[in-house]
Amino acid sequence: MKLGSRLCTLNVGGRRFSFPVELMKRLPLSRLSRLHSCLSESELLELCDDYDRDRNEFFFDRHSDAFSFIMLYVQHGKLRFVPHMCELSFYNEMLYWGLESSDLQLCCQRRLDQRMSDCFVHFFPEEEPQGPEEPRSHWLERMRRTFEEPTSSLAAQILASVSVLFVVISIVMLFASTLPSWKAAETLDQHQIIEAVCIGWFTAECLVRFLVSRDKCEYVLRPLNIIDLLAIMPYYISVTMTMLTGENSQLQRAGVALRALRMMRIFWVIKLARHFLGLQTLGLTLRRCYREMVMLLVFICVAMAIFSALAQLLEHGLDLETGNQDYASIPAACWWVVISMTTVGYGDMYPVTVAGRVLGGVCVVSGIVLLALPITFIYHSFVQCYHELKVLSARNCRPILTSETEDGETSTDHHAGRTGEPPEASLPYTK
Repeated sequence: MKLGSRLCTLNVGGRRFSFPVELMKRLPLSRLSRLHSCLSESELLELCDDYDRDRNEFFFDRHSDAFSFIMLYVQHGKLRFVPHMCELSFYNEMLYWGLESSDLQLCCQRRLDQRMSDCFVHFFPEEEPQGPEEPRSHWLERMRRTFEEPTSSLAAQILASVSVLFVVISIVMLFASTLPSWKAAETLDQHQIIEAVCIGWFTAECLVRFLVSRDKCEYVLRPLNIIDLLAIMPYYISVTMTMLTGENSQLQRAGVALRALRMMRIFWVIKLARHFLGLQTLGLTLRRCYREMVMLLVFICVAMAIFSALAQLLEHGLDLETGNQDYASIPAACWWVVISMTTVGYGDMYPVTVAGRVLGGVCVVSGIVLLALPITFIYHSFVQCYHELKVLSARNCRPILTSETEDGETSTDHHAGRTGEPPEASLPYTK
């Protein structure tokens, strides 16, 4: 159905927005872009509430202020919430026009996820047919979701459970291999067989994830995939070294680097972050709160420099002959400051003079205060990251819907995406 070469008018909640036809085709709003593919007026009425052929005007019974902010996003590329409007209501308008939460500014995304988590409400974009896909692409997408999103299907949950089981077995075997009773030859052979099976599973899992990934370069640069590589490579390096130098060679027995490589298998524990929301939350919190973490380290370093110098002076510097030898140097006193500020108090070194004990009390109180200052920011960021990941996990639980076209081909419905490119012209005028 042709819309003509003249202006198209959108009547949204009583407010008119006029566009050239070519400009409306390039708007990053899937609902408007789909108007041009309609073949009849009945199909148009499935996308809008009414249509005036004479004036080429489309009627939408939607929130006009929300659409005005969406038009500002079209012009400037920044989408924020309408003031004094519920976040959920605005997000509902976004989904109607074909936008997603990723189009919002980061601060507004956090507000939305917090609101959705508090209200136990989860919106999903309207399903939009993407047309027939090749069976191979559909199969790869299912494989990718099965391996990358543990909550997306029953098969993904079973696969994730098996992966966690292998991680637990490998960690238990790593710990048990350091016991004296496990140094026997038969026990070592059994341990090597179990370790080889676990490494084979991890290797196959990484290869499949790499083959079905959409972007191979992005896959290699992901932190969890780097950790997987660090956990697997020491085993192959150890096997290679054994083949080259012999099983009981002098290099094998005295190789500190080789033993360090074997101990790097402890990185398998971090693989659990792929399946547990808590570990993912911890990693995301540390990444977002690196400024607060640096601030915390600066606080500790400044306090360490001050209190260690004073402790060395009061405990040893004033009387070099009979002074406390545990505080003979400032670096030695730094250890005492750290364990005092963190209220650990091993008791391996402690002040004996009255002035030193007073300084120790001040050091402990200062440590409590200094450590508590950035913790508030880190705590709020942890809560926010947890809500965001929980909402994202709920979105990933949504299964892929498949349908068949008239020719019998299979098509896949994903989240509604943006079609068209941002307009090059200026913002359309309103009446």
